[in-house]
Amino acid sequence: MKLLALELATEACSVALWIDGDVRERFEIAPRRHAELVLPWAGQLLAEAGLKKSQLDAIALGRGPGAFTGVRLAIAIGQGVALALDRPIVPVSTLAALAAGPLVGCAVEYPRMSGPDAPVRRVLASIDARMSEIYTGAFELHGDDVFAVSAEAVLAPEQAELPDDRNDWHGIGTGFAACDGALSSRWQSRFASIDPAALPHAAAVAHLAATAFARGEALAPEQVEPAYLRNNVALTIAEQKALRASRDQ
Repeated sequence: MKLLALELATEACSVALWIDGDVRERFEIAPRRHAELVLPWAGQLLAEAGLKKSQLDAIALGRGPGAFTGVRLAIAIGQGVALALDRPIVPVSTLAALAAGPLVGCAVEYPRMSGPDAPVRRVLASIDARMSEIYTGAFELHGDDVFAVSAEAVLAPEQAELPDDRNDWHGIGTGFAACDGALSSRWQSRFASIDPAALPHAAAVAHLAATAFARGEALAPEQVEPAYLRNNVALTIAEQKALRASRDQ
C-alpha cells in the first residue's frame, strides 16, 4: 500500500509518504507558504524512497475543518495529482488526524491507561478557528483505529460539550489555547492530559487513510468534498468586527 498524503488545514504544512506501514514526512509551520512547499516536498519524498508517482495506490488528504485557503489548496492539489495518475483519493478528517497524531509520534504520547477499558482513549480534538471560535470533534481510539463519537462543529469554547460525564478525556490541539485557554480552563478536571500546541500531521492522515483504503473508502477525485463547517467561510472585516462585538457584550 503506497499513499501520498497532504495536510494543509492549519498554519502547519505537511506531506507524507506511506509505504506498507513505513511513513516519511516533511512538516513545517509555514503560514502562507503551503502552495510553495507541497509539490517540491512530495517530489523529494518520492525520490528518497526510489518511488515513481505511477506506483502510488491513492492520494490521501486532510479535508478539514481548518483554514479555508489551506483546505481548498489540499483538495485542489490532491484532485489534480489523482486525476493525472488516475488514482482515487482517501479524504480524512483533519480533526481525526489531530487525534491520531500521538499514535504516529506526531504529538505528546497519550498517557497509558489501566483498567477494563485500557485499550480505549477518549480524545477531544480542537483547532483554533479564529473569530473567537474553535473547531471540535470527539473521538475514541481503539488501538490504532480512530472512531468519531460526536459531530464535528465550529463554535465558541463555552458552547462545546463532551459526549459523556467521564473524566478520562485527552485534549489535543490549538483550540485548547485559543480564547485565552477558555476550553482548557472550563474542563481541566475532565481531562487526563491536554496538549494545546499539537497540530495535525500528514503522517497521521496517511495512517488513517491506509486503514480507510483497506475498507474500500477511497473516492473518485471529483467526489471529494471539503469540510469547512462554517457556512460563510469569508466574512468581511466589518462582519468579523460585528461578530466579536456581539460576543463581548
